[in-house]
Amino acid sequence: MTTSRGGGDAGGHYTRIRQSIVGGQAPPGTVLIPAALSAQYNVSRTPVREALIRLEQEGLVRQATRGYVVRARTPEEILEICEARIALESSAAQAAATRRTELDLARLVHVHESSAASSDPVELRALNNEWHLALREAGHNATIAELMDRLDAQLKVYDADTSVATDHPDNLKLILEEHTGILDAVRRRDAEAARDRMIEHQSRTRDLRIGALARSGSGLRGASPPS
Repeated sequence: MTTSRGGGDAGGHYTRIRQSIVGGQAPPGTVLIPAALSAQYNVSRTPVREALIRLEQEGLVRQATRGYVVRARTPEEILEICEARIALESSAAQAAATRRTELDLARLVHVHESSAASSDPVELRALNNEWHLALREAGHNATIAELMDRLDAQLKVYDADTSVATDHPDNLKLILEEHTGILDAVRRRDAEAARDRMIEHQSRTRDLRIGALARSGSGLRGASPPS
């Protein structure tokens, strides 16, 4: 159905533009002009501007002379995001060990077993994300989950640059082993162990990501200064 140019669903356009950014169709440095997006979606500029303002608040775009530009991160900024994720995700794991229900545990086990049965990197990446989302839900802390979603989006912009390293069979095997340890702690309701094992897991992931980005240099050249 064609959307009237007189209005439009700002939330729907936000989702479209956000997906184009985190999915790699609009890489860092891409200029997003409200008038062009308005014509592309066949809507007025107002809902497009509202969507871009929301994306700016999430740290995915910044204002530029001609509209907005997909934000490019410096290596220091990416490291800061990774460290924030470690703090939040370890808290989520700790909370999951304390607050998880039997249904939460069943979901975690199901996704974990699906990962163990797969060897496809694309499927394993999706299952890995699903497992972490299930863990956050098991922590029953909506604020942590919301903040984690924002940080995830900021890093997904660079997933294409790190996929060779993260999808390597050795890394995928380590992820499964680390998830096994975290899951075991959550099952036993050992909050301290769940937190510590998540810190180890995410710290290794941070180092892998930073190393891959440093080798590729992609997305980091010409990065905008913090705004």
